[in-house]
Amino acid sequence: MGDLQPAFDDTLFESNPLVTEANSLLRQAKEASQHIGIFTVKTANEWIDQAKLRPIPKKLFGELWFEGELCILFADTNLGKSILAVQIGDSISKGVPIVGFPLEAKAQSILYFDFELSDKQFENRYSADFSQHYQFNDNFKRIEINPDSDPPESGTFEDCLIESLECAVVETGARVLIIDNLTYLRNETEKAKDALFLMKHLKGLKTKYGLSILVLAHTPKRDFTKPISRNDLSGSKMLMNFCDSAFTIGESHSDKSIRYIKQIKVRNTEAIYDAESVALCQICKPNNFLMFEFVGLGSERDHLKQMSDKDWESLTDRVLELYKLGKSLREIGSELNISHMKVSRILKNCNTM
Repeated sequence: MGDLQPAFDDTLFESNPLVTEANSLLRQAKEASQHIGIFTVKTANEWIDQAKLRPIPKKLFGELWFEGELCILFADTNLGKSILAVQIGDSISKGVPIVGFPLEAKAQSILYFDFELSDKQFENRYSADFSQHYQFNDNFKRIEINPDSDPPESGTFEDCLIESLECAVVETGARVLIIDNLTYLRNETEKAKDALFLMKHLKGLKTKYGLSILVLAHTPKRDFTKPISRNDLSGSKMLMNFCDSAFTIGESHSDKSIRYIKQIKVRNTEAIYDAESVALCQICKPNNFLMFEFVGLGSERDHLKQMSDKDWESLTDRVLELYKLGKSLREIGSELNISHMKVSRILKNCNTM
């Protein structure tokens, strides 16, 4: 008979508290070695293995907004930002896509922070002359500032606002937020430091709780003869750096009833709605719900304002006038809402440079 070897029980070895502690220390040491200053260093395969553990982001509003993104919707005033935002929130709360814009996520709670409309104004939009009211799903939770709340004893109003926003996320368990709008959350958002403060906090909340956030923002005065770009967003550089995606609403100058939606920044997909293929919509209220209705695709250039000879002459006169006053090209461009390069071209055409 051969020698009998004692059976080796792996489970006993693995359950040994000393071994468990040793493995934990080894993992911690490995993780610590991956951090160098503000950087995290891993092999490409390690990054992919880590990413495989996370779910594939689902579409919330077509290719314009995905789960897990901090997205910005910006446009000039009175173009329908809030109308579209409520429509998107309603779609997500019911799990029913908006025609023309696929929805992959399941029906879920959303928090709509409304700093624009009063409850009566909101009622008017979603009723037929204050009767036959539209029935929202209970997943749609609208939030506004409580006028009877006490002002913060310490810290700024913005700090209190961010803290209250986080509390609302914790209390409701909602993972989709729509904030209408950015200018209420932070004063003078065109200043880099203010934009940085806000976006850092929103991005931190997004990461901490796994949120999807849509933030509405205004554009400053812009040149309607030019395509909309990321430079048309107030505080554009800092805001664009911190958001994952961004899209805009433009007004058609060939048909005032038409709005177009254009992608400005994309991270999870290729740009579907670029300048050559903007989504054309019209605002309508078939019964008791004010909404964007998708009507097709088109080129942005067909909907830009065309400058007449009279407009061009007036602009040239203003450029020459400001140039004679000793203003720089950038100062002239800023005052007339055109690029300094365009100022330069006008001056060269007038043989003044």
